[in-house]
Amino acid sequence: MEYRNLGASGLRVPVLSFGAGTFGGSGPLFGAWGNTDAAEARRMVDISIEAGVNLFDTADVYSAGASEEVLGHAIKGRRDAVLISTKMALPMGDGPADWGTSRARLIRSTEDALKRLGTDYVDLLQLHAFDASTPVEEVLSTLDGLIAAGKIRYIGVSNFSGWQLMKSLAVSERDGYARYVAHQVYYSLAGRDYEWELMPLAADQGVGALVWSPLAWGRLTGKIRRGVPLPAESRLHQTADYGPPVDEQKLYDIVDALDDIAAETGKTVPQIALNWLIGRPTVASVIIGARNEEQLRQNLGAVGWSLSREQVEKLDRASLATAPYPYFPYRRQEGFARLNPPLV
Repeated sequence: MEYRNLGASGLRVPVLSFGAGTFGGSGPLFGAWGNTDAAEARRMVDISIEAGVNLFDTADVYSAGASEEVLGHAIKGRRDAVLISTKMALPMGDGPADWGTSRARLIRSTEDALKRLGTDYVDLLQLHAFDASTPVEEVLSTLDGLIAAGKIRYIGVSNFSGWQLMKSLAVSERDGYARYVAHQVYYSLAGRDYEWELMPLAADQGVGALVWSPLAWGRLTGKIRRGVPLPAESRLHQTADYGPPVDEQKLYDIVDALDDIAAETGKTVPQIALNWLIGRPTVASVIIGARNEEQLRQNLGAVGWSLSREQVEKLDRASLATAPYPYFPYRRQEGFARLNPPLV
């Protein structure tokens, strides 16, 4: 397993991390992801640690806290051997204090998460979404206080826009608060929007990417191909509307390229898609999920080898999409590109 610093911090994380969204799964979304109980979760953690995966990501909103509870049981007795990442901000109830990142909500949500996880600190706390109703200064001062209290070690965000993240970093710089070192983002061969604004920002500001849904919400598993009906067992029947949109024709072109490379390398389609992501600029860790041991072991096979330059270029061509304004001139016109060459 390769380890990388998370952004401009001293926290070293594995290039593959484990997403615990399937732990204790319930409801229309998380129930479709999986329903891993405590015993099976402990087995998943065993396999992950054996492979060098020591970062486990969850969130309070995953199955209304059940994911954190099951993860807490799975790591019991070996807290020092693992890194825990959790997220908060999304609604956990219908009351006015049950959502957002106000000072009161952050303090209460952190305490609740620690209880569910059975620990006295989390290694990385991320805001699951930007809360436009709370001043950035209030959010950052509260997080700074939680760090000083020893309840969290590092902070990050998830699903922020460029201006939201940059404003937060500027306030941290101005007021001396701890800085966000991680941005948990959607990024895949079928969804490369991250590259247009957030990746250059991350490279400039020292923010490491933790990638969620690296297989495009289950579309890059190798089971979805041109002219083939959606498999009956696919979770997309229940969850497609919750996830990122994907252009079907572009998806089929990507899968065709993955199939060609799979034939050349002997690797599976998911392994190739994950390996491509590991090689992208600013990516610190790719979060893999698994409903069972077989899926986990297959995903772990994405490390320990590299795609050739020709194979990477083939995947780049198949997955390239036209950037929206104001980014497309920088990809299409020589004068613009010379001023701001793309990272990839």
